[in-house]
Amino acid sequence: MNNAGQKILIVDDEPDILELIEYNLKKEGYQVFTASNGQEGITVAKKVHPDLIILDIMMPKMDGIEACRLMRAIPDFKNTFMVFLTARSEEYSEIAGFNVGADDYIAKPIKPRALVSRINAILRRNTGTEEISENKLEIGDLVIDREAYLVFQSGNKVVLAKKEFELLYLLASKPGKVYTRESILKNIWEDSVVVTNRTIDVHIRKLREKLGETYVSTVKGVGYKFELS
Repeated sequence: MNNAGQKILIVDDEPDILELIEYNLKKEGYQVFTASNGQEGITVAKKVHPDLIILDIMMPKMDGIEACRLMRAIPDFKNTFMVFLTARSEEYSEIAGFNVGADDYIAKPIKPRALVSRINAILRRNTGTEEISENKLEIGDLVIDREAYLVFQSGNKVVLAKKEFELLYLLASKPGKVYTRESILKNIWEDSVVVTNRTIDVHIRKLREKLGETYVSTVKGVGYKFELS
């Protein structure tokens, strides 16, 4: 695989972890940069503009959650992939990470082959979605036209309610990205006080009834994501 043009920043306070990840990603052809805490990570990120940032959660000076939150507020990093390293028992950390804008997480202990496979898959996510025009997406057998509020599946028109359409477009615009219920509420329903998590669940169920079960998957305790078929 030719990954020579892609940059990855690893932020972790454990030298052994940094060395292990750096070695395996460089073998894949990536340009790799490192930092030992969140503050240093932000500084390096501003200099090198990585395509993907791997963040440990527990670090001195500034943890990964805070570093991710601050970087997501910087326009240059709005679309940068951010991935957390988490212990299998830290479900609360995974939820906190998704809440501040993480795209995915990798469980510790790190298995090099699985790590490389996951990173490759994350960086390929954008290639599955083709923007036909500014307001139209083509994903697999779906065409989603935001301007006309139309959806076609294998050439057949699918009738969606307005909020169902907006929810589908949000999820499909970034396949594989997990959207928390909070971010869905903010993006689709904004500040409506009558909307609850149950409202989101109902709209997801309706999308599955109309499009099939394969497109939208549930990430337990966190939210939903669009799966590339």
